[in-house]
Amino acid sequence: MANPATREQLKDYALRSLGSPVIEVNVAEEQLEDRLDEAIEYFNINHWNGTERAYFSHNITGTTLALTSAAAGNFTAGETFVGTNSGAKSVIHETSAGSNIIYQKINNLEIAPNGFTAGETITGESSGATAVINTITKGDTENGYVPVTDEIFGVQKVFTVFSNTTDSRNIFDLQYQLRLNDLYDLTSTSIVYYTTVMGHLSLLDLMLNGKTLYRFNRMQNKLFIDLDWRSDVKIGDFILVDVYKALNPTEYTKVYGEPWMKKYTTALFKKQWGLNLKKFSGLVLPGGVSMDGDGIYNEAMNEIQQLEDELIGKGAPLEFFTG
Repeated sequence: MANPATREQLKDYALRSLGSPVIEVNVAEEQLEDRLDEAIEYFNINHWNGTERAYFSHNITGTTLALTSAAAGNFTAGETFVGTNSGAKSVIHETSAGSNIIYQKINNLEIAPNGFTAGETITGESSGATAVINTITKGDTENGYVPVTDEIFGVQKVFTVFSNTTDSRNIFDLQYQLRLNDLYDLTSTSIVYYTTVMGHLSLLDLMLNGKTLYRFNRMQNKLFIDLDWRSDVKIGDFILVDVYKALNPTEYTKVYGEPWMKKYTTALFKKQWGLNLKKFSGLVLPGGVSMDGDGIYNEAMNEIQQLEDELIGKGAPLEFFTG
């Protein structure tokens, strides 16, 4: 049979390696699924082919107030509104779906540090419209972080791509203009001049803007970016992140046929088999046959240790991972 190309084929391969169907492998289907999940997770975290470098983009979101009635249309985008109980005040970014109001920031945090509260009435200062807040869904600008998925294991760098093209940190900045207008013909332009100017621009950017600082732990599924979320970004801006993400075996099916993966999955299945048989240690079957669960378990543990040592010893260094 060709290399396993699906989850089920890898499972069947491992069971055949243990003697099935000639020998009954006493492991439940649920236990096989758990051990296979364990093998894939270990492969993703430790194998040099278990991750891929990718770019993750995210649109900055604002906080959404869901009103108890379809009164959002009575308010106008750009007007200030205030909560009667909390005293919180903000500016409407947009209204949507008839009953939703989206805003970016709370203007008077010193008065209302916890922001608006569900159940309170809000009033538009220009329109005079009123409505009652039903639920509050905080966005990135209020949370202070970007949500990420489980598949992201590490973060290399964070790029901010601002929608405001006048911002000095925008992707279409002075460097872009220099390349566009001054380097129209590299055959007649000195590369020394280009290198000097680019080095000077890089130094100015580092001194005036600095690098985007961030904190990431993949157990949280949150990328904390150290900036002023009330003024440095706006709803609709992009955050572009250079990441390392787990290779999805469902999409890249060669993972199931990777030699180390096949051996490791088989060893984990054998370990589970041995654990199950150890419950019947000392039991003698008809004909004098006894179950050697301890022997199977110990053999599996040795195989697992050898495979993990092999992977750690030959794997690529992961010091560059953050998270």
